[in-house]
Amino acid sequence: MMYNKAITQLKTRFTTLLIPSFLLTFHMGLAQNSYAKIEKNYNTSASSLSHQLNTTKDTLLLKSTRKITHIYSINSDYKREIDVYLDTNEYQLPLSGLSQGKHLLVVGESPKKIVFVLRIRQTPEMITLEKSKLSYLDD
Repeated sequence: MMYNKAITQLKTRFTTLLIPSFLLTFHMGLAQNSYAKIEKNYNTSASSLSHQLNTTKDTLLLKSTRKITHIYSINSDYKREIDVYLDTNEYQLPLSGLSQGKHLLVVGESPKKIVFVLRIRQTPEMITLEKSKLSYLDD
């Protein structure tokens, strides 16, 4: 009898600790993986440009066999948030300055332009807010 009661109490405590830790880990994983999403251009004429996000998904990595001359973005409100003139084959574009929502990115490779979509799901302020909600100290 005492043995069964002890087992039941252990199961209850284990479940009480396991479920919140699992939910916290799952939520943190979603917060880190959902900052931005890229919709690549798979057209064969766009194969000269490698466009991908870094592992933390907060920087766009561009690498081209041709010179990248111009990068600009058009957001959902038809405004340019990025407008950079370059003369390089590789470029790292931080995404922290972009507003939340859909962005059409245009990368100018002389003589053509390659277009793809970037979706910013969360702004850095939102991620900081989520982390602060999860890790607070009692006074």
